Amino acid sequence: MSDNPLCIAFLWHMHQPLYRDPLTGIYRLPWVRLHGTKDYLDMALILKDFPRIRQTFNLVPSLLDQIIDYTDKNAGDIYLTLSRKRPADLTEDEKIFILENFFLAHWDNMIRPFPRYYELLVKRGTRLVKSDLVRAARYFSAGDFLDLQVFFNLCWIDPLFRENDAFLKSLVERGRGFTEEDKQTLLDKQMEIVGRIIPAYREMATGGQIELSCSPYYHPILPLLCNTDIARVAMPQVRLPMRRFAHPEDAERQTDDGLQYFESIFGFRPAGMWPSEGSVSEEVVRMMGRKGVRWVATDEGVLANSINRRFRDGAGNLTEPDVLYRPYRYEDVSIIFRDHVLSDLIGFVYSQWDARKAAEDLVSRLRGIRRSRSGPHLVSIILDGENAWEHYKNDGRDFFLYLYEAISRDERLRTVTVSEYLDTYSRGDRLERLHPGSWINANYGIWIGHEEDNLSWDYLTNTREKLDEFQRQTPGADTSGAWKALYAAEGSDWNWWYGDEHTTETQEEFDELFRSNLMKVFREMGRDVPAELYVPILRHDRGMAPTLSIRGFISPKIDGLVSSYYEWYQGAQMDVKKSGGSMHKSESLITSVYYGFNKDSLFLRLDPRIPFSELEEGITFSIITSRPRPIRITCPVTGQNIKAELFDQANEEWIFRKEIPDAAAVDVFEVGIPFADLGAREKDEINLFISIRKGSEEIERCPWRGHISVTVPTPEFEAMMWY
Repeated sequence: MSDNPLCIAFLWHMHQPLYRDPLTGIYRLPWVRLHGTKDYLDMALILKDFPRIRQTFNLVPSLLDQIIDYTDKNAGDIYLTLSRKRPADLTEDEKIFILENFFLAHWDNMIRPFPRYYELLVKRGTRLVKSDLVRAARYFSAGDFLDLQVFFNLCWIDPLFRENDAFLKSLVERGRGFTEEDKQTLLDKQMEIVGRIIPAYREMATGGQIELSCSPYYHPILPLLCNTDIARVAMPQVRLPMRRFAHPEDAERQTDDGLQYFESIFGFRPAGMWPSEGSVSEEVVRMMGRKGVRWVATDEGVLANSINRRFRDGAGNLTEPDVLYRPYRYEDVSIIFRDHVLSDLIGFVYSQWDARKAAEDLVSRLRGIRRSRSGPHLVSIILDGENAWEHYKNDGRDFFLYLYEAISRDERLRTVTVSEYLDTYSRGDRLERLHPGSWINANYGIWIGHEEDNLSWDYLTNTREKLDEFQRQTPGADTSGAWKALYAAEGSDWNWWYGDEHTTETQEEFDELFRSNLMKVFREMGRDVPAELYVPILRHDRGMAPTLSIRGFISPKIDGLVSSYYEWYQGAQMDVKKSGGSMHKSESLITSVYYGFNKDSLFLRLDPRIPFSELEEGITFSIITSRPRPIRITCPVTGQNIKAELFDQANEEWIFRKEIPDAAAVDVFEVGIPFADLGAREKDEINLFISIRKGSEEIERCPWRGHISVTVPTPEFEAMMWY
């Protein structure tokens, strides 16, 4: 053993957003389950063959919560539900959903290795055009769908398990023509693998080969929770939300809850934390120190700004390794700073290289660092421990085998856990100032500053303010569920997808989950959900485009009957099926919405799926506007008393103002509303949606995502439409 080895701390950050829909309890996306079978367990188990390799794993409490929800509480997600369903029982919408989403895997590394899976991808079409999926579904047989269900779940199981489990190996070797029994056994195997994750980490942490750390419970950006104005330190010109969010007590609660939940799972409190996205500030680190946290980690850019010193040249070469490769202390908390270049090579570059050459390159760089310094040094390599490996051949396993073998044989290199280094060598020299920033650009620009980011912060601020007020006014009320939903909405993942920096196929799901958590707060308080929370924050998704647009004035007879096709001919029409999010409701109570206007009034028509006489008692339709001002028009559609009433909002209460005489529900529901009653004038934009309720409970909304937008016409509107 070398007397002076280079110490290397690998810290793998394991995290997934909270995918559980707070309104239904169903998981909207499957990534906890699928990364659970592909990444979490094997990343730890591979170390058993390399006893000299010691590492640190950061486990986010909300991820652990979701894993336990699957293993101990039979949680389900939409993808799992449709995987279990027999192809013969799939509806047309479900088949389309499967064709759209069951190829969400790296095509070259996870689909092509299975010839039949790639054959199905080609059959569907490698260029996804959603309008073509209806046609494509007709050409998929029951056997095609069954094979697709199997392959989607099989390809997300790590090759280590596919090779060493006889059943999984037999599926790979057979390659096609799977049975229902095969599929169900495969899904059982999934849960078996997921169930091994937490016990494996507990066992290996007890044995000392790995150290476990955690993050704040719902993975929030703690400095922004303390005060959104802090973003100006690194970004002086940033445009901040209209309202300042400043609740350090929330940052403290998220930290407390994270530490306590971790301890309840593993039986000990972690010594260290990876603050969400490496986001630190002086206030946050002081607070963590008060909680007994001994070390935190962040990015080298934060260090450079903290000491006002650049230790890389313009080409990215490290010019002062002695500055970066050691811990520091702020107050009594040690801080390690990730080598940005080495971490990003693993995360984003080496996946395109031959595995052996990639491992050799990294080891060569580490040996070069070892030669360039004297005395104890710590190289911190910190990155996402789950999302990079699908970009590697064989899920990164070949790269790790070469890397760990090479490090194990080289006495000049020594892997350590973070606490091991701090306890053995040094807890670090004092840092006089700590720059507020994250691992990305040493600022918080991913999570604040863009129009969408700022809107989400304003919604969060408004909701929290209402919850605070409610708790003061009703001190005996149980608000635990409301606070839980609010803390979930504080998570960093929602804003990761707002703005222009990142995109994903499931961006709308993240938007809906964020707003659903805020909706849950209001429902827990027994209050109406503000209309704006039903409108997407994503700019491209706010207004729902109709199937047919308004082409001229209409003046329908409001009698609940389609007495003439031409009554609504010049109006707009929206297909309800196409106005919702992914798999929200298999069947709606209404099939189409028609709307239009003349110079004085707005007209709406709702076509029911079944006759109104067959609906349950107590069903009401409400038309709710958010612009130009909050108005609600409510009308029962069952029983004898079909009477529309208009309410406007004052101090969060709906106040009855007048009856709307033009309303009827016979074969269809029709209503005519004077623009004056909506407080709308020429050229004003009216944003509205339809809420269907049974008693006080909302059972449906149209459109589910976004709103219908109408601009009040000028008297010249119809003449203009002729040109």
